[in-house]
Amino acid sequence: MKDSQIVGEALAQVLPKTNKYWFQQPHLLKLNLLLLIPLLSSSVAGYDGSLMNGLQSLEQWQTYFGNPRGATLGLVNAAQSIGSVLALPFVGVLTDKYGRKPSLIAGLVTVVVATIVQATSVKLPQFIISRAIVGFGGMCAILASWTTFGCQDYQNDWSWRAPSVLQAGFPIVQLLFIYWVPESPRWLVSKDRTAEATDILSQYHAPEQGSGESPLVRYQLDQIVQTIQQEKIASSTGWSALISTSGNRKRTLIAFLVGFMAQWNGVAVVSYYLTLVLGTIGITETYTQTLINGLLQVFNFGAALAAAFLVDRLGRRTLFLWAGIGMLISYIILTACSAVVNQSGSNSAGIVVIVTLFTFFFHYDISFTPLLFGYPTEILPFNIRAKGIAVELFGIYGSLTLLAFVNPIGLENIGWKYYLLFSVLLVVFFVITYFLFPETKGYTLEEISVLFDGPQPLGHLDKAAAMDAAHNSQHYEAV
Repeated sequence: MKDSQIVGEALAQVLPKTNKYWFQQPHLLKLNLLLLIPLLSSSVAGYDGSLMNGLQSLEQWQTYFGNPRGATLGLVNAAQSIGSVLALPFVGVLTDKYGRKPSLIAGLVTVVVATIVQATSVKLPQFIISRAIVGFGGMCAILASWTTFGCQDYQNDWSWRAPSVLQAGFPIVQLLFIYWVPESPRWLVSKDRTAEATDILSQYHAPEQGSGESPLVRYQLDQIVQTIQQEKIASSTGWSALISTSGNRKRTLIAFLVGFMAQWNGVAVVSYYLTLVLGTIGITETYTQTLINGLLQVFNFGAALAAAFLVDRLGRRTLFLWAGIGMLISYIILTACSAVVNQSGSNSAGIVVIVTLFTFFFHYDISFTPLLFGYPTEILPFNIRAKGIAVELFGIYGSLTLLAFVNPIGLENIGWKYYLLFSVLLVVFFVITYFLFPETKGYTLEEISVLFDGPQPLGHLDKAAAMDAAHNSQHYEAV
């Protein structure tokens, strides 16, 4: 596939010409390895889902905390999401004012401290509050599932305390390597630190040339400088900017919907209540439940890894639509076979239920895993990006908080019939995706604005603004 079909014609023209893959080029390999450090932050939520699935399967945890059920179990699972929702009003302001890196460090320290409190819990309220603090600061998955599987034979509290301790594992790794992670070039430019942004882009995109001399770096800086300059002139960076134009309203709606749909498509049921789902088809043994949980996480990792290679080749919209159909078919089969198991106790139908759990997660993994934050980040311009992502996070954690209470009650009272709700919602979500979500493959971040605002998204600059922009451009060229 040609570069222009992946990143667009304009960017393809300034890309360095090479026959090497990215991992064969030291500067790109280093950059991608460093990007894994902030990326691990999203693993906190994944770890939490696997952790709580595993803990609910352990008799030791159930006995220690008095077998929580219904709304109480919902509160236990919802605690982290509640903490995340409470953090949302501060996230955009802190990242915009102090930068992405300091905000990440503060969150990591909070998660580590809260994990210690959670692992040493002696009462259920302490366990719940510590999980809320983790959510506040976390705004890790295979590790959790297999740790609970391996600790199930411990005949003491360490069967659940050990997996809880390891929730701090990835945040500690991030803290160890965060020093070498560069600050966002776009944030640096927005703070009139263009020289630093130039050095970072040159170091990781074109180290063989002098700072700012690479056509690729000059193109990127030109795009960033011009866009931020126009945004500073044309709009406010307050929360009202999210709805100040028709283009921004559409962006904000899509960002919220991506977060909302990522939970209401049914994944929250099997992510936090796999134990109850398996219980509806007669699988109640701790060994089997924790084994299935562990196998699911390994499978999810493989599917998500494959999706990483599909995003730029198939496109974002294509993956969302493909996944929507796949998840819908999986949920229909899951619902039908669960009904058969409930009425006749068929072992064959129970096996099909387990298989459909894997097919559902496969389709979730190829869409929402790589695109949950990637797609909204692409469509949101810099001046509202942090706040737009905060809106998406509200959609995610607000949904998780509500679903954490509703799901156990629904599963315990109406069993397999509860799945019908998500089958209907998946149909609605497919229609929304088809008519509302634009394709962004082949566009740079700055060019995507044309899809929402037209060829002149911010209007004509007046004479004074134009002179200011020209001065800024001359300053950029000087560095």
